[in-house]
Amino acid sequence: MAVAIAVLARLFARLREQAGTDTEKVELPAGSTVADVYKVIQKLHPGLQADQSAVRVALNQEFTDWDSKVADGDEVAFIPPVSGGAHGAGVLFELTARPLDARRMEAAVAHKGAGAICTFTGVVRESSRGRSVTHLEYEAYTEMATAQMKKIAGEIEEKWPEARVAMAHRTGRLEIGEPSVVVSVSSPHRAEAIAACKWGIDRLKETVPIWKKEHATDGTYWIEGDDARLSP
Repeated sequence: MAVAIAVLARLFARLREQAGTDTEKVELPAGSTVADVYKVIQKLHPGLQADQSAVRVALNQEFTDWDSKVADGDEVAFIPPVSGGAHGAGVLFELTARPLDARRMEAAVAHKGAGAICTFTGVVRESSRGRSVTHLEYEAYTEMATAQMKKIAGEIEEKWPEARVAMAHRTGRLEIGEPSVVVSVSSPHRAEAIAACKWGIDRLKETVPIWKKEHATDGTYWIEGDDARLSP
C-alpha cells in the first residue's frame, strides 16, 4: 500500500477565481510531483486552467519546476505570471494596503555616505492597452513576495556593493493617480544609484508574485506579463 502525503496547495489571482478557492488540502502518493498536485486540483475544480505553460509554481515559497518532488507538509503555490539602518543592501521591504510614501523610502536608504538617491514610483494611470481604466486591484503572495524582494536586494548588493535598497508595493484597491510601487536606492555615486534602481524595479516586475487586476469601462482584466486575460 502506497504511503500517502498531504500537501497544502495555494492559488492566486486568476487561478483563484477559476477554482473558486485559494487553498486546497491535497492527499496523494509519496513521490508525487508538483504537476501531480495540480492535476488533483484540476479534477476537484474543472474550471481551473489546463494549460500549464501559463502557470508558475513555487514549492515552500521558492520558484521551482513542475517535476519537483513534494513531501508531506509541503506548501505548493500555483501562480500566474507576475505583472510583474540594516546589514547588506536591503533595508526595507513592504507590502501594504496603505498609501505609499516615496520620501519615507528615501529616508530609509539615506546615510552620510550616500551621494545619490534614485527613486522609481509607479503610478496608476487612467488608460491601458487602449482601455479606459477606472481603478486597479493588486493581489500578492505575501510571504513569498517579501522573500523575493530580499533576493533582489542581494542581487543588487553583488552588483553594487555600496548600494542600499528599499521596496514597497501596494495591495488592494488603488485609484487613478495613486502610487502602486516605490523602489529607492542610495549609493555614493549617481550612476550606480540609477542603474541599481532600474535593476530593482525590473526584477521586481519579473519575479515578485504580485498581480494587477484592471477595472476598465469594458470589463475586468488580470494583467500577466504582456498579456491581459478577461476575468470571469
